[in-house]
Amino acid sequence: MNPLKPLAPAPVVDGAIPVDAGIGLRSPHMQALLQTRPAVGWLEVHAENFFGNAGVPLHYLMRAREYYPVSLHGVGLSLGSTDPLSQPHLRQLRQLIDRVQPGLVSEHLSWGAVSGIHFNDLLPLPYTEEALDHFCRRVDQAQHVLGRQLLIENPSSYLRYRHSTIPEWEFLTTVAERTGAGILLDINNIFVSAFNHGFDAETYLRAIPADRVGEIHLAGHSLKQFEDGELLIDDHASPVCDQVWSLYCCALRLLDPKPTLIEWDAELPPLPDLVDQARLARDCLNRAATRRQETCR
Repeated sequence: MNPLKPLAPAPVVDGAIPVDAGIGLRSPHMQALLQTRPAVGWLEVHAENFFGNAGVPLHYLMRAREYYPVSLHGVGLSLGSTDPLSQPHLRQLRQLIDRVQPGLVSEHLSWGAVSGIHFNDLLPLPYTEEALDHFCRRVDQAQHVLGRQLLIENPSSYLRYRHSTIPEWEFLTTVAERTGAGILLDINNIFVSAFNHGFDAETYLRAIPADRVGEIHLAGHSLKQFEDGELLIDDHASPVCDQVWSLYCCALRLLDPKPTLIEWDAELPPLPDLVDQARLARDCLNRAATRRQETCR
């Protein structure tokens, strides 16, 4: 098959994301994944990498879609910005959704553009009533154009606004309640932000309504030393650490098993190492499901 030939929409059958462990699929792993078809439950890709109606990356994604359910994870919509939502961006995302028929579509509780200038980062919002109203309007607009529910992911952060008046977990939950959006709960981000800002990670988890969580993310982070202290950096460049695995198990007890993704974006390991991380997540999911069944007897 010519990889540049336009591709038909992916089949809708079996497109739902299972309550299983998946991996973030990055371009260096695409050929190996198609050749070996490892035992992972689903795949997630960054949506913007596949904009356009043709091309080699989209060809490989559609091939992978023949064997795995796919979730689209957006990183460039900048829902928290004061710039108008980019209509070209939304149109391309809608086209990709129509082509791939993903089980889930997600974005971030953040902003990354102002005055037409785009930053290579997911920047934090002030957690105020004004920002909450603004963000909810933007989510409503995006969901209307896309014709799909969005999952909104909690960020990792390294600073906070002095005039923030709403805890992040309350802000995120209210967005979901007002807009009908779901929550993509990133456990590593909670751990990183709790360390950096001094709040209790389990308090965050206990405030999240289980029925709003559609997906969980796990990833690695690093510790950076500065003259005035330490910060954890959410760099997605290492295995999930023991403390994050423990917090994940706590989340499964509080929120029930959810589709869980291993994210690894920098210093990529061989594909089998990434699959091994997914296997560990699947083990946690299986144990949580067993405990739930025993409790219901």
